[in-house]
Amino acid sequence: MTRLGTAYYWEYQRSPDLKRDLDLMARARIGTIRVGESVWSTWEPHDGEFDLDWLTPVLDGAHERGMSVLLGTPTYAVPPWLQRKHPELAIARAGGDRIPWGARQEADFTSPAFLGYAERVIRQVVGRHGNHPAVLGIQLDNEPGLHLIHNEPVFERFVAWLAERYGDVSRLNEEWGLTYWSHRLSDWGELWRPHGNTTPSYDLAWRRFQAELTTEFIAWQADLVRELVPEDRVLTTCLAYQRPALDDVRLSEHLTVASGNAYYLTQDALIRESGDAPAELTWFATGPTGLFQAADRMYASKGRRFWVTETNATSIAVSQLNLPPYDGQLRQAAWAMVARGAELISYWHWHTLHDGCETYWGGILGHSMEPGRVYGEIAALGAELEAAAEDLAGLAPDADVGFVYSHESKWALQFQPPLTLDGRNPDRDSYERILATFYQGAIDAGRQAAFLPAARCTAAQFKRLPTVVAPALYCLSAELAGALTAYVRDGGHLVLTFRTGYADEEARARAEIAPGPLRALAGVRYLEYSTLLDPVPVHGLGRQSLARHWADALELEGAEPLAFYDHHHFGRWPAITEHRFGAGKVTYVGTLPDRGLAAALFDRSGAGPLATPDALAIPDALVTAGPPQVTVHSAVNGRGERLWFAHNWSDQENTVTITRPATEVTGTREPIAPGPLRLAPFDVRVVR
Repeated sequence: MTRLGTAYYWEYQRSPDLKRDLDLMARARIGTIRVGESVWSTWEPHDGEFDLDWLTPVLDGAHERGMSVLLGTPTYAVPPWLQRKHPELAIARAGGDRIPWGARQEADFTSPAFLGYAERVIRQVVGRHGNHPAVLGIQLDNEPGLHLIHNEPVFERFVAWLAERYGDVSRLNEEWGLTYWSHRLSDWGELWRPHGNTTPSYDLAWRRFQAELTTEFIAWQADLVRELVPEDRVLTTCLAYQRPALDDVRLSEHLTVASGNAYYLTQDALIRESGDAPAELTWFATGPTGLFQAADRMYASKGRRFWVTETNATSIAVSQLNLPPYDGQLRQAAWAMVARGAELISYWHWHTLHDGCETYWGGILGHSMEPGRVYGEIAALGAELEAAAEDLAGLAPDADVGFVYSHESKWALQFQPPLTLDGRNPDRDSYERILATFYQGAIDAGRQAAFLPAARCTAAQFKRLPTVVAPALYCLSAELAGALTAYVRDGGHLVLTFRTGYADEEARARAEIAPGPLRALAGVRYLEYSTLLDPVPVHGLGRQSLARHWADALELEGAEPLAFYDHHHFGRWPAITEHRFGAGKVTYVGTLPDRGLAAALFDRSGAGPLATPDALAIPDALVTAGPPQVTVHSAVNGRGERLWFAHNWSDQENTVTITRPATEVTGTREPIAPGPLRLAPFDVRVVR
């Protein structure tokens, strides 16, 4: 079943009232509370002196009310005594200066000294409380991967990691092209520090190594905790997906369930507008498409249902940005996450803090500690989810477009971005912007998306989707190129973008005509490309559009042109092409399309006769959307029934069309006849 939760820190309260808090939660059908991960100095106020019993009343009270508890290991926020005793644990930034203590995640978690203290507190906390009947699972650390760690022992480990990977410096010299600028090494001791680096292959190796450190730390905690708790306890961690030292896919291999943050801006930012800016993800999502994208990324971490361990109840971030949601928006967002596979939606947090950095990060209860409008909406949502529990059990989201996601390509394009912010300065988020543009186009065209982590991509996985998109897949391996080729040959539709296939797995530009190993597949080649300092008009696909930021000079080698630049120079080349290959086809997009053009690509790319025989078939829609402010998604529950989720992301009433008899899952739960179905402002209705 899908349940609601909240982070609950009664130890933060000046006048705690545990019974009242838990009773209010139970009344709102909040079935899970998250505790303990942020208060190492409370668990261990002095070195080796533990205070563990303060949490027992919380666990007992939750159990009495049938609530479950996610207990956190407190390793991401170190106590003052530890930083005073071991100042050498402070993380060194690029250049050598240390992160000052006073926030969180300032300690080098790879240090044997740190791991010794961490193991001690984990054994105490989890050993005391992990067997309590209320404890559903253990959260390992919190939001790992915040910093790239430059401490000297970490650099020494990096050198050893390179030596194991490459064997000797002669091979490293060859693989990284270190003849350039006299960077050739004669022994490993000559490797320069990362903060002085200008070599792309070095940077990519450094990022891979840092992500491995984060994964190794969580895996270490998982192994330790498994010794301390029964087998049925879930192991997870709260992922912040934009962390620089994080590979969520490899890390999640050590978890029972993937979980993470799904923060989003509310009010007008959650109204579905027709503006051109894509819903690019930062630490929070903007717009409905950004919210769907965040959920789809979480689903992809393990390829199955996930937990949202943090999402906003009211305002997020800082004191000058106070945006409590409009009526209905909390419900909208929750059902959007459910539609994409969430089985826990946990609010950050129960009460708005009266102290500390997040004083104005709003909780379910405000500073007054009195339940108000937000509490009422969450309580109503809890009742609705409870009533729909059987319908939602085992829910798996549908998808008809897959997006290949590559951490290596993202890291490489952060180091050498293809896009600019202002015609001069690099856009370090180029990868995310390119991906978001095409994801937005798919959603605008009424398609349903899934992320396909490059590390797990196979030809068999591709075959289950009518359309696969490889956006800015810069670091392309021979194996993945082969899987994409097989997918198209067998009848799939592949969408390629600029920068895809341009480099190899070491982030080296290929010494062959672009797009390299995908050239025959795409039916195009290019020998030059250009930054577009200003948008260029494009005609084709039945519309006038704009090309932005980039243009590949595509030359046809069997492909047909679909769109051209309206420009005295670039007009000689097509902006978009299509090539039949085997039983399938390839669309190549040599620019960053505007929102309308991106949607047009997916409007014409439906499954049709080119879908592979193994593709998942989404039957004719039970619910069809009308105006652009409405989205419709579908998912299949454990009984094999398909549910349809219709969202009205607007302050105006809208309607969708029911194409055959149905039953409502939300609201009245009554039979619905074919015909129009009303959606109130900021409404969502779910039918099966």
